[in-house]
Amino acid sequence: EAALKRGVKVSGATVHMVSTVVDGGPIILQEAVDISDLKTAEDIQARVLKLEHRLLPKAVGLFADNRIKVVDGRVEIL
Repeated sequence: EAALKRGVKVSGATVHMVSTVVDGGPIILQEAVDISDLKTAEDIQARVLKLEHRLLPKAVGLFADNRIKVVDGRVEIL
């Protein structure tokens, strides 16, 4: 709803490390998607959810394969 009211053209999904700050951990993966053609909050949510369904398993795989290293608060993918 907020994105629609503000006229946001791009939204996205971020997978990050968990920290004591909400959404404050180092970013593992992030991707944006065009939402300028969408008219409802439900449509925006569905499009962003597709990104989340792709990014989260990829991030878990990187973590499971020990390919994530945090250096100076930033994620490096090995």
